[in-house]
Formats: sequence, C-alpha cells, structure tokens
Amino acid sequence: MTPQQKAEAAAKLMYDDDRASRALGMELLEVRPGYARMRMTVRVEFTNGHGICHGGFIFLLADSTFAFACNSHNQRAVAAGAAIDFVAPAHEGDVLTAEGVEQHLGKRNGVYDMRVTDQHGHLIALFRGRSATIKGRFFDETPGEQS
Repeated sequence: MTPQQKAEAAAKLMYDDDRASRALGMELLEVRPGYARMRMTVRVEFTNGHGICHGGFIFLLADSTFAFACNSHNQRAVAAGAAIDFVAPAHEGDVLTAEGVEQHLGKRNGVYDMRVTDQHGHLIALFRGRSATIKGRFFDETPGEQS
C-alpha cells in the first residue's frame, strides 16, 4: 500500500467508529499522510448564551481533525495535549472547516497544527495538538489481511 492508501484506509475505519464526529455532522473532506480536513455546520444547538458558537464545538472540530491527521500513518495515536486560541466568533449557519497539518512526527510523539476557518475563509481558531502513539494499528499492512 502507498502512504496515501494507508491514510485513506485508516481514516475510513476510524470515521466509521467515530460516533461523536458523525453525530455532530462532521464530514471528513480529505486525508493524506500527516494531514486532514474536516467540515461542520454550526447548528442552533451549538450556540451559547452570547448567540455564538460555543468554543467547545470549535475545539471538537479541531480535535477530530487532529485525530484523523495523527492517525493517518496507520499507527494508533491519541491526544497527549492540546491548546486552542479563538480569534473570531462563529455563528449559527456558519460552515467551519478545520485543516490539520503535521509539524513533527517522532517515534512516539507528534505535533499538529489546525486552522479553523468559516465559509468566507475568515480565521476562527488556531489549535495545536500533541499526539502520543499507543499500541495497535487500524489494519494489518500484510496484503490481503485486515485487523
């Protein structure tokens, strides 16, 4: 398998089991080794008492994108830490896109940056996640076998 085929296969298996992302209507738009892009529309139930999108939903979009980027090498990984900076509000009906890019990948840890933008390309948030590998892969890379 090519690295791109591995990324796509791992993403499909992961997305099929990702009930949280699917429940919020997140779409996985693209995945490549060390990269992912996801989209989510801000629904009325995502808004807070100020009438803007609750930061937790923006964080969740960025975190899900981070998860797909850091698992794109068919090595299971989880978040070891993350931070977000909110730079502009999002509102009901806005379509948010998170784009995640691997900045560093070591044997056991990685660093990934996400940019969350709205449908007009305006920056909404910046997110940095640190990954840690755990045991297991999404599938056996031996031809013809899957685990």
